[in-house]
Amino acid sequence: MAAIPEQGTRVQVNLRTWSGEIEHIGVIIPPASPGYLSLKLVNGYNVSHPVNAILSLTTLQPTDSSPSENTDSEGILNAEQNNLPLVRIIHTGGTIASKVDYATGAVVASFEPEELISAIPELAEIARIEAVKIGNMWSDDMRPQHWNSLLSASAQAFAEGAVGVVVTSGTDTLAITAAALAFGWAGEGGSPPGRIAVTGSQRSSDRGSSDAGENLIAAVHWAANGPAINGGLGDSTVVVMHANSNDGEIAILPGCSTRKLHSTRRDAFKPINAEPLAIVNINRGKPSHTLSPAYEEVLASTAPRQSTSPTMYDCKIKIAQLNGGPHLLPDIVSAVANNGYSALVFHGTGLGHLPIENPNGDAPENDKLAETISQVIAEGLHVIMANLCINGPVNMNVYSKGRNQQNMGILGQGSNSSPDTIVVKTHWSLSQGRNLAEDLQSNLLGENPTQIRS
Repeated sequence: MAAIPEQGTRVQVNLRTWSGEIEHIGVIIPPASPGYLSLKLVNGYNVSHPVNAILSLTTLQPTDSSPSENTDSEGILNAEQNNLPLVRIIHTGGTIASKVDYATGAVVASFEPEELISAIPELAEIARIEAVKIGNMWSDDMRPQHWNSLLSASAQAFAEGAVGVVVTSGTDTLAITAAALAFGWAGEGGSPPGRIAVTGSQRSSDRGSSDAGENLIAAVHWAANGPAINGGLGDSTVVVMHANSNDGEIAILPGCSTRKLHSTRRDAFKPINAEPLAIVNINRGKPSHTLSPAYEEVLASTAPRQSTSPTMYDCKIKIAQLNGGPHLLPDIVSAVANNGYSALVFHGTGLGHLPIENPNGDAPENDKLAETISQVIAEGLHVIMANLCINGPVNMNVYSKGRNQQNMGILGQGSNSSPDTIVVKTHWSLSQGRNLAEDLQSNLLGENPTQIRS
């Protein structure tokens, strides 16, 4: 047969194996051993086979990385793809929009549409792709000003004809970003003009188990072909990440009710007090989606709603977060109140409790903590209770301690939101000059459902 093409070439190869003939499509990478052909598949995994097992090999794309002839100067795919929906990818950082330069072994950023299509050519069959970069940062370095930049960039994308937006981000605060975009677009009762999918990758594209390719394929598919947003079950934004550790099944999660619950697993993201909206299945690079029955019901019963422009976050607002437990002391609360913070969110134990009682008479710091919290609330600090357990409600009606906390002025009773979402919601409500107590009691965009579904 013909010589093996150089590394970085995308090929289709038919092989003879012990179980019969098989076909792979992938990019040639350095061989695992002499006499072997190694490929990186679209699902991120690497495979290797003896060269003498190859029945046929077809080159599917040029070996260079120059822009293809069917892209214009702005990086918008046209020609035979011009009837596909337009999706804009907004890159903030992380590893998802990166690829391996197999000539050098380096992982390089892929910001341009032609680079993305070269790395993940399946995208060209789903949508016309535009790509913009508003930053290249670790997600834990993102601040509210970056949420505002994303809100502005998504508004511009919709105004310029995009039917959907994909935000690529590092994963550590990805769910917080998704919630921030949800409130910015839908907190006042509307929804974005198109779909917003936030995605990332748990494992970098140079690893055999990378989830980058499938996550991006699923996110672009949802942005291009998902249902019209109606604000139900938290669909104003969605988090798009692997549903499990296997290939080919990507979860569409409500952007206002999702949290990263594992540091390394592909399926690290789970809905909090909610359910997935849909599953995207990817078969040989071709995505399709199935909606959950509950989401189908909401879509059928509720008319779509739309906002013309997003609301922004006041970056001068400062919110502190403290965990309830044996090391919560009154001087920390006083320091928050004395340093210009607008709100304090406690992550309370159990149903939302703090160490504010002293039944044995040997914990005077508990008495002082209760006194200090009451004082800072009286002086105007907003104090909110979230759930340190993450799942489950804040219910300060069950025990007398919880009722005492409400009498002190602590807000958050009845919330079914994740702790991160409560912080974002607090920031958004204060930024708009709204009634925070009423907003925390309300279900503005699916973040505080009356019925817990998980």
